[in-house]
Amino acid sequence: MTRAWEKATLGGGCFWCLEAAFDQVEGVVEVVSGYAGGHVANPTYEQVSTGRTGHAEVVQITFDPEVISYRELLDIFFTIHDPTTPNRQGADIGPQYRSIILYHDDKQRRIAEATIRELEAARVWPDPIVTELVPLKAFYRAEDYHQKYFQRNPHAPYCQLVVAPKVRKVQQKFAYKLKRKAS
Repeated sequence: MTRAWEKATLGGGCFWCLEAAFDQVEGVVEVVSGYAGGHVANPTYEQVSTGRTGHAEVVQITFDPEVISYRELLDIFFTIHDPTTPNRQGADIGPQYRSIILYHDDKQRRIAEATIRELEAARVWPDPIVTELVPLKAFYRAEDYHQKYFQRNPHAPYCQLVVAPKVRKVQQKFAYKLKRKAS
């Protein structure tokens, strides 16, 4: 029996943070760092870093919807970044760090809209949610050195100061959704 995997494409600051956070979640098959939401084909990190390509740093998550739902992925997404700060996450500033959901189909769009409405109604943040909600037109895989960055560089200062707290937040709040370690 072949499982029907789905994809989700999300941006909320540096892709290293999102990749490391989602990579530990049960039902997540693969997380790829990349670029989306802009107007330049096949952009490089250097181009995206200028803020002039229109692209955001994003992750594309391949997941098993029988194990984790798209809505559950969005719950994690909205826990690990601040969706109320336009074009920034902490010290990372620029449109490439904006909060963005790039939906793959109408079902994902409806789920994302409902999630945002619920979060706003619950007043989870004092400021309004500014997360962009747009259809995915193209996803461009980031350079190889960006893939599994936290896993390969856990002691780098940025990883310790920025990535690790987000990983721990998922471990604490979503402990029941973490991948089991092989014994």
